[in-house]
Amino acid sequence: MSRALALALVFVLSTLPALAGGSAGVRIKDITAVQGVRANQLIGYGLVVGLNGTGDSLRNSPFTAQSLQSMLDTMGVNIRNANSRTKNIAAVVVTADLPPFAGAGSRVDVTVSSLGDASSLAGGSLVMTPLSGADGAIYAVAQGPIAVSGYSAQGQAESVTQNVPTTGRIPNGALVERQVAGALDDEGALVLELRNPDFSTAVRIADTINSYSQQRFGRRVAREQDLRTVLLDRPPNMGAARFLAELGELVTEADGPAKVVIDERTGTVVIGRDVQINTVAVSHGNLTVRITESAKVSQPEPFSDGETVVVPESFVSVNEEGANLAIMGGTNLETLVRGLNMMGLKPTGIIAILQAIKTSGALQAELVVQ
Repeated sequence: MSRALALALVFVLSTLPALAGGSAGVRIKDITAVQGVRANQLIGYGLVVGLNGTGDSLRNSPFTAQSLQSMLDTMGVNIRNANSRTKNIAAVVVTADLPPFAGAGSRVDVTVSSLGDASSLAGGSLVMTPLSGADGAIYAVAQGPIAVSGYSAQGQAESVTQNVPTTGRIPNGALVERQVAGALDDEGALVLELRNPDFSTAVRIADTINSYSQQRFGRRVAREQDLRTVLLDRPPNMGAARFLAELGELVTEADGPAKVVIDERTGTVVIGRDVQINTVAVSHGNLTVRITESAKVSQPEPFSDGETVVVPESFVSVNEEGANLAIMGGTNLETLVRGLNMMGLKPTGIIAILQAIKTSGALQAELVVQ
């Protein structure tokens, strides 16, 4: 709490009318996801070649030397008895997300991260690398030149590094070889999952869908199951893709719990729209105690047969800045923020006051400290 923090007071409001107590409408597809329709993570181990002397040192990275030897063996080149000292190759871990319904022949982006002591992957190209899923099956193959946003330059007495040059991306660098089993129409029941679970939001989504389905299909097709899921009953004469597309464009209102998030490292304070504070009296002041040490030379009197010595000298000063007493009570976010600003608090003061108000029981919201 004593560190100098930069305050960024962020209003969690989607539109200006929300500041006055209203709530803006959002599309259902922006706050939900279809259960089972998700990406699958892929991983692989490969080699990057073509580096300009910034690759792994084979002596410190034995796995790179073994991988180089295995790759050349498959190409008919035998280097088992040779002492390779190349610095233009690096061992990397390749990761990617396989999107749902990605068919064979489609392409996905991959991320390449150095595994050894390479200083930069700039200018390198990934050699053909199989990417496997959690089941061990190969679903894609990655290959291509790496795009690195950072750089690293080093001289004899100084080095400069910008961002992270040991990690890069290959846009459309992986070719999908196998499609994940399953299709949208195979799902027996369609389920919408809320990205931010809340009972009120789930009920509003179900009511909005049923209001639409009564006019469109002549019956109700949605039912809220809990704070996270809404069950859908798809009409038999309509495909799942078209059904979800129509429902996704419906506009509803999203709700959520009142919450205050504090990041003490950066001084960021995020206050939700529904945060309220019961009437409390707040006094806050800064007490600063400064102790300064200095040295003073003590000279003896003439002909006193004394010695010159150095005597320490301390100065202590106490400064207490304005400790104002203010009465705060907020029925909405606008009143709360106005009260905090009128007190003229610094970042550390606002964070300390919010934590103290929560301890007193006057803050009607969840306080999250990161």
